[in-house]
Amino acid sequence: MSNTIHELQTDLAAGRVTATKLVEDALARLEEKQATHNISLATARDRALERARAIDEARAAGKPMGRLAGIPFIAKDNFLTFGTTTTAAAKILEGFEAPYQATSIEKLEAEGAIMIAKANLDAFAHGSSTENSYYGPTKNAVDPTRVPGGSSGGSATAVALDIVPFALGSDTGGSIRQPASLSGVLGVKPTYGLVSRYGVIAMASSTDTIGAFARTADDLALVMDVMAGKDERDSTTLPDVSTSLLTDKNQPQRLKIGIVKEYMTDAVQPEVRAAVQKRVDDLRALGHDIEEVSLPSLDLALAIYYIIIPAEISSNLSRYDGIKYGLSAEQAKALDEVYGLTRDQGFMAENKRRILIGTYVLSSGYYDAYYRKAQTARTILINEFKKTFEHYDMLIGPVSPTTAFKLGENTSDPLKMYLADIMTVAVSLAGLPAVSVPSGEDKKGLPIGLQLIGKQRDDGLLFAVTKQLEGVK
Repeated sequence: MSNTIHELQTDLAAGRVTATKLVEDALARLEEKQATHNISLATARDRALERARAIDEARAAGKPMGRLAGIPFIAKDNFLTFGTTTTAAAKILEGFEAPYQATSIEKLEAEGAIMIAKANLDAFAHGSSTENSYYGPTKNAVDPTRVPGGSSGGSATAVALDIVPFALGSDTGGSIRQPASLSGVLGVKPTYGLVSRYGVIAMASSTDTIGAFARTADDLALVMDVMAGKDERDSTTLPDVSTSLLTDKNQPQRLKIGIVKEYMTDAVQPEVRAAVQKRVDDLRALGHDIEEVSLPSLDLALAIYYIIIPAEISSNLSRYDGIKYGLSAEQAKALDEVYGLTRDQGFMAENKRRILIGTYVLSSGYYDAYYRKAQTARTILINEFKKTFEHYDMLIGPVSPTTAFKLGENTSDPLKMYLADIMTVAVSLAGLPAVSVPSGEDKKGLPIGLQLIGKQRDDGLLFAVTKQLEGVK
């Protein structure tokens, strides 16, 4: 199913296909690829077909249709949803059924979109390869011996394999952009607060964002336009999101674009650098001015991220205690044993590693030495971005320093795995929007992504430039 959302909507309106048929076909494609790629952790077959039939009946009766009526999609399994379990790919939430849905899911369903399944991820979104899932790794859509990226690897693979026209993910430090780059699809991390996080299992509350994967800029912009907006249940949502994100509402004039010097070093795979340079030429041909720009504090971004984010993880995961919901260690004989044994059995190694780091940097005697200093450095980084954006409309660079690596290649070396996020975490720390745009392949045929980085609330401009690049052959 290489059809775009617009094409599917046209076919639905003309009666050439039904919502029920689209859902049945998407479920069939998912079942076919599940055995080889381990994309999904649960399907919502019954609820999806029920909603599809209701949409078909409403269309036949001439009732108004939503902007996504009858379009199937897949959500990352850290979104709370009806009709399936929500596990965050962790044993500690095995079998958990949510009592309510995420705001983003509710908004999509209000426009007629139909969720068919939940996608695999690194447990609690802790990872860059989707290998940290309790349910096994997802495989790359182009080369099943390689990772799809993470933590939203299942969602990226679902779109890359044409199972659905769009899928939802969360991006805390690169978890949409990096798998989009490694899988050859579009992926967006929006401005922090553009989309409500209510009903999405928290990783790090100061950088968590809700985004999506798609195959065209128009599709990506439409999905994000539907989900964006103030939510009284999430105090971090922006209060005045009134500008449309649709590409036809955001026509870029001649832009001044900075190519980030720190992202184009010899440490980056040569083919990745060459692909970015090709996109620089494309953007110049489109009439934009591009020059090199330096942000010296970017060298500190990964260290800042892996102090602040584990601290927030340590806090957010403390709610999993074996008492309120989820796994509870049956062999425990005292309350402290319930806590300890449940967390020992229910968390993956990477979850434990981040909890330990986070608890350490927040502890007495180390808070000032690590956490406070990291927050100070984060402010310096944010101000550096602000100053740069006084002179530039947009920044560009690679999404990842390499193309997709082999399954198991980095699992025994956490530091090497963390370095996969070296070009995405700074954007998250600053709350900026960024889009991963497919930009060619290496000599092995593995996808390469270009990262477009905008000012806060310039999401619509990023989609418009992405559409411009789609037109370049």
